[in-house]
Amino acid sequence: MKRYFLQAGFILFCLSSFSCTVLQWRSTDEEIQQRFEVAKIPTEISYFKIDSLDLKIRIQSVTSSNQNINLVFFHGSPSSLSAWEGYLVDTTLRKVTNMHAIDRPGYGYSNFGNEMTSIEMQAQLMSELINHKKLNNVIVVGSSYGGPLAARVGVLNPNVKAVVMISPAIDPNNEKDIWASRFTQWKLTRWLVPTAYRVAGDEKVVHAKELALLENDWQHLQIPVIHIHGDIDDIVPYENITFSKEHFQNIEIISIPEKGHEIAWKNRELIIPHLLKLIEQISREE
Repeated sequence: MKRYFLQAGFILFCLSSFSCTVLQWRSTDEEIQQRFEVAKIPTEISYFKIDSLDLKIRIQSVTSSNQNINLVFFHGSPSSLSAWEGYLVDTTLRKVTNMHAIDRPGYGYSNFGNEMTSIEMQAQLMSELINHKKLNNVIVVGSSYGGPLAARVGVLNPNVKAVVMISPAIDPNNEKDIWASRFTQWKLTRWLVPTAYRVAGDEKVVHAKELALLENDWQHLQIPVIHIHGDIDDIVPYENITFSKEHFQNIEIISIPEKGHEIAWKNRELIIPHLLKLIEQISREE
């Protein structure tokens, strides 16, 4: 017991000592623009406002008028749209598609700190955003928490032509208990935890329940779904692939050997070929 409290105290000390900028997983509009200017890649940052919720959602886009396929990226937790920067600057992708990375509610600069724990509500907002920006031939890509969000948007929006889930936490009966997230729920420690981690903790507490509400709807998703998962994932169990096999009608499982939960951003070279394959497939069907 003493060892447990010593470990907990050490973690809290680290969290309270680190730079908030480092732990909040976000960049300002100006920082993003500067990086893309250095890379000589035109980019646009915009906000989708929902007045009824006093909410604005930040979107970063890299587009070309010559392309009619749109990739829309949803990050996990804690994170922000900057997690997808490696994709937005990728030369091969920029040649064949438009790309849009989104700060989910509560993260980045989408009402930072104000959590929205309902997957259904987030999906409805993302579907409205896709319609607002008049995006057609959409491939939604989601990592971790963003995986089931992407799939739900695929159910809701007919403009979505394919879904890619990377390390998705989608099985309500296989939610891994991450004990450190409890610090976000205890009054004594919650104030010490960086804002992005508090939002992630609030999502985590109800995630299994939220997934269970959607479980029976996956069978209605007829468009192509790709589930990519590392077989040594220590955050979202690899066994989630079994759930996807059983619940999606048009599913392709891509198992990545000897890789963990970080494949979306650390192993882009393993993900991008599957995106290119989908883009080519949808282009042929147009």
